[in-house]
Amino acid sequence: QVSMLSDLNAVRAAAIILASGSPRRVDILNNVMRLQARVVPSTFEENLDKSHFTPHEYVQENARQKALEVYGRLSTDGSPPSLVIGADTVVVLNGRILEKPRNTEAARQMLSELSGRSHEVCTGVALLYAGEGAAHENVFVESTEVDFAPLSAALIEAYVATGEPMDKAGSYGIQGMGGSFVCGIRGCYQNVVGFPLHRFCVELDMARLRDHSCA
Repeated sequence: QVSMLSDLNAVRAAAIILASGSPRRVDILNNVMRLQARVVPSTFEENLDKSHFTPHEYVQENARQKALEVYGRLSTDGSPPSLVIGADTVVVLNGRILEKPRNTEAARQMLSELSGRSHEVCTGVALLYAGEGAAHENVFVESTEVDFAPLSAALIEAYVATGEPMDKAGSYGIQGMGGSFVCGIRGCYQNVVGFPLHRFCVELDMARLRDHSCA
């Protein structure tokens, strides 16, 4: 059940930290849901060896490490935040992880590979709640299947020229012009944007938030 909406005041009263500077995640949490989360981007380098993880394990561990870094940094005075949220999103094509493109050539290559095919968008989320001693962790992953229409070389070139692909996993944004390439989706739309809103609301531990509310 989604219980968060029935007690939004308790959620907003809690000291919630988003360990991400992603404009899309900030928009979902603070503009769509109006949670008033404080944005503290993580300094975790995201240098995990992909060969040691499945795609689902990879995004979960990235999200966890991002949240742990921020939680530790903000807890040095003995007053940890009520909740730190970490997240990581990747595109997976035939078991291969596609992250943000390093350059325009990489963006062209990714879009060419996605053209006319189905792929998976995975977001790992880590929820770290204040506890006595170590934080209480809840880490999960949400997956959405996305179908791309065939893309011509000219269309890919024009899209890359807009600059939109350059800060997005898989080199496209479903909430932007890249959404025009999507001809089917199975699962959570917000997950493809960068944060699985429904799953977050289901997983949120209201009891733990109330225990550490600022109200």
